[in-house]
Amino acid sequence: MKNGVNGVALGVFVFFFAAVTVMGFLAARWRRAENEASLDEWGLGGRSFGTWVTWFLLGGDLYTAYTFVAVPAAIYAAGAAGFFAVPYTILVYPLIFTFLPRLWSVSHRHGYVTTSDFVRGRFGSKGLSLAVAVTGILATMPYIALQLVGIQAVLDVMGVGGGENTHWFVKDLPLLLAFAVLAAYTYSSGLRAPALIAFVKDGLIYLVIVVAIVYIPIKLGGFHDIFAAAQEKFAGPPGGKPTGALAPGEASQWAYATLALGSALALFMYPHSITATLSSRSRDVIRRNTTILPLYSLMLGMLALLGFMAIAAGIKVENGQLAIPQLFENMFPDWFAGVAFAAIGIGALVPAAIMSIAAANLFTRNIYKDFLKPDATPQEETKVSKLVSLLVKVGALAFVLTMDKTVAINFQLLGGIWILQTMPALVGGLFTRWFHRWALLAGWAVGMVYGTVAAYGVAGPTQAHFGGSSAKIPGIGEIGYIGLTAFMLNVAVTVVLTFVLNAVKAPAGVDETSPADYTADAGDPGVRAELPPAVPEPPSAAAAPGGGH
Repeated sequence: MKNGVNGVALGVFVFFFAAVTVMGFLAARWRRAENEASLDEWGLGGRSFGTWVTWFLLGGDLYTAYTFVAVPAAIYAAGAAGFFAVPYTILVYPLIFTFLPRLWSVSHRHGYVTTSDFVRGRFGSKGLSLAVAVTGILATMPYIALQLVGIQAVLDVMGVGGGENTHWFVKDLPLLLAFAVLAAYTYSSGLRAPALIAFVKDGLIYLVIVVAIVYIPIKLGGFHDIFAAAQEKFAGPPGGKPTGALAPGEASQWAYATLALGSALALFMYPHSITATLSSRSRDVIRRNTTILPLYSLMLGMLALLGFMAIAAGIKVENGQLAIPQLFENMFPDWFAGVAFAAIGIGALVPAAIMSIAAANLFTRNIYKDFLKPDATPQEETKVSKLVSLLVKVGALAFVLTMDKTVAINFQLLGGIWILQTMPALVGGLFTRWFHRWALLAGWAVGMVYGTVAAYGVAGPTQAHFGGSSAKIPGIGEIGYIGLTAFMLNVAVTVVLTFVLNAVKAPAGVDETSPADYTADAGDPGVRAELPPAVPEPPSAAAAPGGGH
């Protein structure tokens, strides 16, 4: 590990960071609308993005510091168990191909901005809508925190983060400055900023991966030597316990499978995934993206191999999140290490911006407008969303400062435990009205309580609570992902209570959608090619096809 500040790498990093900052502020002028004071414009980019912009936006949204830092760090620490992230990103696309186009159609027809908007309209329940909104905001916090950890890892390796004994404010000052800039251009430009920056981010990431997957193995003697070094490390000292494995052992197969399946189900429940989806201009854009986004899964598989390369390169770090940045600094010339660090840093900024926008939209639409100020104008909604997008980042800092950052992948898995509990209401509601709104709310509550309590009870190497995301599955006894267990309990409660409530004819709420809404596309009768900026409309206009709700 080099001593002091790596001036060349830092200079390249600052150059790219400054470039995307300028792009972030200029994005406000990109496809500028006549009326920018609406959530359709600030929070969804005017719902006008085509195939390529959506592809880069979704890629920038879904493949985050989790991908570039946390997954290879997990493999560096424990071996193939960290590879669960690769099959889950393969499983997810056939799943979303079936429901995302339906969500886009009904949202475009009724002007829904968030998943909670849809849940409220479908089930006629503000309480269920509030539960989905609060869960989305809560689950997004640790995910944004993971982006902070990614940026901090890069800064630490470049020598900018300060030592372990440095006062926390001085140590975290560069990170705070980076997020202050992020907050500023997110506030100014909304979703257009990360959409534009995603082009730079993805270009840098692909460049770094192609170079790394060819250049580093050549320097280390080939993949045979890399895997041999990893196997030797995971075997542990003679007579000692293994520290990992190149393939999951029998005891960890349940954990591996449930993590992959649970994560696949959770991925497109996150508010930021839905926000990026609803910003596209048609159903066809969504379908095309589900067929070409698996290219990122190929990239993820290559990135995961960097964990093994760090072992073969002799990287020794106490915090596993530093392993890949340290590998880049050791193996690359300083200037290209700077490019790699910029790719990781920008790869964290893009999703963090989308996540904060998505969480802010949930608060504005489904808490502020539904419960605090029902007569809020579009201008007021946008102003509140902008302010809340700043507060969400502060909430994410709380996770970073209070939780163990050495196993940052737990941040995302903890968010997954919570967000999975919204799936019965969202995906179930897209295909059937059979579930009762009160049953969905009760199932959600059971899943949230079980998942949170079970995760709280998991101890980690450096913290007594929330130290992991796997625990014994009740009735089976195997170790599995807490989020999937909580989800199964959620579904069981929802189904049983739905039978009971339907039998006693409990009020089911008013469904404001119709079957045709779920297959509508841009250009169809009643669906405009692009939604106009939201403005106050008279009652007669609001009731017209394609009008507000």
